[in-house]
Amino acid sequence: LQENVLFNRSIRENIALADPAMPMDRVIAAASLAGAHDFILELPEGYDTIVGERGSSLSGGQRQRVAIARALIADPRILILDEATSALDYESERAIQQNMKRISAGRTVFVIAHRLSTVRHANRIITIEHGRIVEDGTHDDLIRSNGRYANLHYLQAGIHEVR
Repeated sequence: LQENVLFNRSIRENIALADPAMPMDRVIAAASLAGAHDFILELPEGYDTIVGERGSSLSGGQRQRVAIARALIADPRILILDEATSALDYESERAIQQNMKRISAGRTVFVIAHRLSTVRHANRIITIEHGRIVEDGTHDDLIRSNGRYANLHYLQAGIHEVR
């Protein structure tokens, strides 16, 4: 989801791209899980708003949320979120984090992230450096081990002394 490809169609059509006959309640459910429903309702035509070529009428964060909704509506067994929240503002990221349990239900989710708040509640976190696994565990385990993940966590949290 680093590159969010949207088409010069309506928001609804961009979300339901794989099945244009998708019932509206499923489109809304996917948009809600992706934290997009509220901003969509504020658009001039709501779900019928044309987004322009490559989603040019939307902000980067809005495009990202529509792309996440598109991924969710397909109900994949495996979902890969590659920097999926990188363009989101704090509130939008928080909305997705709050929905992550429901987003993850019944599927395997791989989250690739540099912003550690994105993976804090993951069942398993793998730290990779130069293509090699250097750490593996839960957030709490990795903080206790005081390795690379802990150092990155403290840096991102603005804590300069590692405990």
